[in-house]
Amino acid sequence: MKKILLLILLALSFVINAQIKLPRLISDGMVLQRDTKVNIWGWASPNEKIELDFNHKTYKAITAPDGKWSIQIPSQKAGGPYEMTLKASNTIVLKNILFGDVWLCSGQSNMELPMNRLKDKYKEEIAKATNPNIRQFLVPDEYYFAKERNDFSSGSWVEANPINVLQFTGVGYFFAKEIYEKYKIPIGLINAALGGSPAESWISEENIKKFPEYYQEYLKFKDGKLEKQIDENDRKVSSEWYKLVNNTDLGLKDKWKNEIDNSDWKSMNIPGYWADGELGKTNGSVWFKKDFALEKINENHAKLILGRIVDADSVFVNGHFVGTTSYQYPPRIYSFNANVLKEGKNEITIRIINNSGKGGFVTDKPYELILGDKTIDLKGTWKYKLGSKMEPLPGQTFVRWKPVGLYNAMIAPLKDYPIKGVLWYQGEANTRKPLEYGALMGALISNWRAQWKQEKLPFLLVQLPNFMEPKTEPAESNWAALRQQQFNTLKVPNTGLAITIDLGEWNDIHPLNKYDVGKRLSLQARKLVYGEKNLTASGPLFQSMKQNGNKLILSFSDIGTGLQIKNGNELKEFAIAGSDGKFVWAKAIIEGDKIVVWNDAVANPVKVRYAWADNPAEANLYNKENLPAAPFEASLK
Repeated sequence: MKKILLLILLALSFVINAQIKLPRLISDGMVLQRDTKVNIWGWASPNEKIELDFNHKTYKAITAPDGKWSIQIPSQKAGGPYEMTLKASNTIVLKNILFGDVWLCSGQSNMELPMNRLKDKYKEEIAKATNPNIRQFLVPDEYYFAKERNDFSSGSWVEANPINVLQFTGVGYFFAKEIYEKYKIPIGLINAALGGSPAESWISEENIKKFPEYYQEYLKFKDGKLEKQIDENDRKVSSEWYKLVNNTDLGLKDKWKNEIDNSDWKSMNIPGYWADGELGKTNGSVWFKKDFALEKINENHAKLILGRIVDADSVFVNGHFVGTTSYQYPPRIYSFNANVLKEGKNEITIRIINNSGKGGFVTDKPYELILGDKTIDLKGTWKYKLGSKMEPLPGQTFVRWKPVGLYNAMIAPLKDYPIKGVLWYQGEANTRKPLEYGALMGALISNWRAQWKQEKLPFLLVQLPNFMEPKTEPAESNWAALRQQQFNTLKVPNTGLAITIDLGEWNDIHPLNKYDVGKRLSLQARKLVYGEKNLTASGPLFQSMKQNGNKLILSFSDIGTGLQIKNGNELKEFAIAGSDGKFVWAKAIIEGDKIVVWNDAVANPVKVRYAWADNPAEANLYNKENLPAAPFEASLK
């Protein structure tokens, strides 16, 4: 009996192992790349016979000794939906397959940022987002150092509709929408981006060897031991810090969320940071309260907009919890049932936890309560009281950003899946060492092109937008230096650059205008990839210069139908320097398709900069197609 049972178990094990297993990408609703041979692959038992039926034809394969099999489908025109049947000891039917253009969307948070974060800015776009020909595959945010993975832990293809689109990359969705409206070709987006990630985390082990510092750092994490040790320590330190905050917070103990006597609380003007006031550089928890009055309430719903808060907040209205956010970057928008409001006096209470740096309310953001067509401004005087004073939380080691890890987990599993091109929005995390960025991007582009075996794989980059406070005088800027490296990447064949120097927000590293970013990427794609050669796809790009006395004469490409000044009557943000390298503001005028730059105090100018700052807020050189000129630095040869 035992022998019979053993034989049955062995037979069942054989059948299970023989069954076809597909990667996550190869699934219902997938978009396959048109006009090229396409791989369909998976795993089964060694030497297993695999059949694939597609479009009235049958294709066959036998699994290799490692269990992997691959079948190549001939090039197909755009269209669908199709079905595909795979047979071994089991049968899998894949449905709703489209052929179109597949774009990989990668980089850091500004690419990852989902439409859900933009839902107030783009309400109408989201409401009209039903389009089964635009789809996304969301790659899980994971890292792995030991080796390249061959599949993802999760993920599926979803069609754009008002619900699904909330998880789409905002930049990618607006790009896809523009391309689809122009060509009516199905568009598949593979969203493989991770907030805060530097370029080196997206490069393979072999290619990171070109950068010995990063390669040595990678080797420390390859066996997983250091990773586990750091993660355990960071979790322990963080857990203990937040536990101590909560255990010592007088506001939690005495229930400050409720309407209490706050006559002994101090006052602070909101928005602002408490480090700039009497509290000073205090970390821990601070409670804020503000009263406001309402007349008769006829609405069912209310919305509280609290700009951005550093770092975490919990919000109560008349003692009722209405929302929380655990980190500083998302906009605070809390919708709640208006029945928690009342006629007469109402009270908002906010508990803020700040673990390091300056805590408080980010300035130049909206702070208001919206009730129907009524908006109550919440800026001004608030009461506050310290709940718990803490030492700053020790800095964390973000292992997920270490070299190679994201490549192994989020890019390597894609290599058998043909794509049309790459949309890349990243660079903020590399601004500490901007001068190496060009080499990193050159290695990354070469690496990915080799992985996909596409020597000319299009790479469309987003240049960093304006950010941080404007400066009144010319100064050095790591952000400007990195933009220059991004500009230099155009020397790599089949690359494009979407210029966004006018799309940022001085007080937010995640500007909300993702529509124009996607649109400008689509212009690059239309010209570089889809062949609209006469299209003006970029703002003016610096090309060359020559000296004429104390003046520099600058030439540009991509001037379209001409250069123009936008916002004002004179060009701003030009600076020049003599041989001493000291930059001063310069006058600049448009003469035909040239820019003439000078400063009477600089007799022999040899260098010029345009929009060279973290936030060159007055940059106003555009072409007549309303696209901004790219920031640049140049020297006479």
